[in-house]
Amino acid sequence: MAGALPDGEPVPTDGSLPDDATREVGKNGFAVYVHVPFCASRCGYCDFNTYTAAELGGGASRDEYAETVLAELALAARVIEPGPVGTVFVGGGTPTLLSAGDLGRVLEGIDRTWGLAPGAEVTTEANPESVDPAYLRQLRAAGFTRISLGMQSAADNVLRVLDRKHTAGRAPQAATEAREAGFEHVNLDLIYGTPGESADDFARSLRTVVDAGVDHVSAYALIVEDGTRMAGRMRRGELPYPSDDVAADRYLAAEAALTEAGFGWYEVSNWARPGGECRHNLLYWTGADWWGLGPGAHSHVGGVRWWNVKHPSAYAGRLAAGASPGHARELLTDADRHLEDVMLRVRLREGIPLDRVDATGAAQALADGLLEPDAYERGRLVLTLRGRLLADAVVRDVL
Repeated sequence: MAGALPDGEPVPTDGSLPDDATREVGKNGFAVYVHVPFCASRCGYCDFNTYTAAELGGGASRDEYAETVLAELALAARVIEPGPVGTVFVGGGTPTLLSAGDLGRVLEGIDRTWGLAPGAEVTTEANPESVDPAYLRQLRAAGFTRISLGMQSAADNVLRVLDRKHTAGRAPQAATEAREAGFEHVNLDLIYGTPGESADDFARSLRTVVDAGVDHVSAYALIVEDGTRMAGRMRRGELPYPSDDVAADRYLAAEAALTEAGFGWYEVSNWARPGGECRHNLLYWTGADWWGLGPGAHSHVGGVRWWNVKHPSAYAGRLAAGASPGHARELLTDADRHLEDVMLRVRLREGIPLDRVDATGAAQALADGLLEPDAYERGRLVLTLRGRLLADAVVRDVL
């Protein structure tokens, strides 16, 4: 079992994979993730693998980062031949701290190495304050088709608690600028349940994303991770801990407002207008293969999952020495892959076939009002609204 190998096994120096893993690579789709680990400042709730300039201490160069990622891509090209890349997602960190030219060079390298499929979805994340109209036009010209902006809230008091640097009005303005620059798809991210956020604050956030004219909204309950500045403030009693009841109320408010505005849920925390679904995330959630480039990035090919060394300096050092930046890997058993498939597909609007889950658990979830009866009659498990609020419990019951 993968769970028996918490540290994984070593990744070969050349990054090679077992023949069984590469034999049908890309059969269910292939994606590329690019991690950009740089941030101008650290938000109080963030525990991602990101680094400010002070935290790096001059140990890794932002200016040389694109070349380092391209070096990993050259290694990857020697390991697999997946066919065309259906989606690319550049995340972080704040990818848009790199120049648009550097992001474009990475994308060009992916296209040159494996080829981008016709109509490929190419996304970058961005903080609203890190882009302007000229930069957005450059990104669009480089081939990016989708942008995901970290809005979090339309209330300045909430943004201050989260240690976000942009003002409440900047995110919707950046979304408008992105659409004017020609981006086909624009997402705004929300976080709900932040200490001090009122129901009116969140209602204003929902009105703001609807009025911004975006075609995708992600909304996540605040999770407080150990080791973050926010966790420390809560331990000291400076901030209250998030409330599960408040989070449920916020979720119901999001569902009502977004549905009324023409969005539909397609994953528990994601809503889109027709055609606006994030295809990259759907590949993750439906068992596709992907290669993750960058420090700390995770990859999955043919039942092998591995992850790179986390620090940018260690990552660059491995590649400069001609070695894989992979830190460790795990070989997923059939049981592992089934468990993960159920965990992810249960959260999707299309659900999962009933013959993939425990019949007794599914019948009980139906009786408890957590599953759609019509879908159940057609042989599929699909969550009701109440089921979405209790999605983790449903997963436990049907495994």
